Amino acid sequence: EVQLVESGGGLVQAGASLRLSCAASGFPSDDYAIGWFRQAPGKERESVSCISFDDQSVFYGDSVKGRVSISRDNANYTVHLQMSSLRVEDTAVYFCVARPAPPSACVHSRIQPGDYWGQGTQVTVSS
Repeated sequence: EVQLVESGGGLVQAGASLRLSCAASGFPSDDYAIGWFRQAPGKERESVSCISFDDQSVFYGDSVKGRVSISRDNANYTVHLQMSSLRVEDTAVYFCVARPAPPSACVHSRIQPGDYWGQGTQVTVSS
């Protein structure tokens, strides 16, 4: 059974840093990119970042490029999203997603066939 469990969300001030983690397990194969999407109230879901199983390929959404870094710890089945210089507009529920495709496919923010989604973790950035 595939499981994605997010952690690390919270309330921070603008300019601060935050690290999200996703414990991912139970995948039938290694052909899954794992990453993060987010959704703010009243806004469309947005792609944040994804990483391949072998750590060789990553994707970053335009709105977060230069401010986030994704990494993967396969020994502990965990993917981390390090966010810095957080802005009020980064406030959203962040979802961990496993997608049976290369990280570049994370450009598509809609749910794709074969996706697994976590329950989400709230990130709130105050001014």
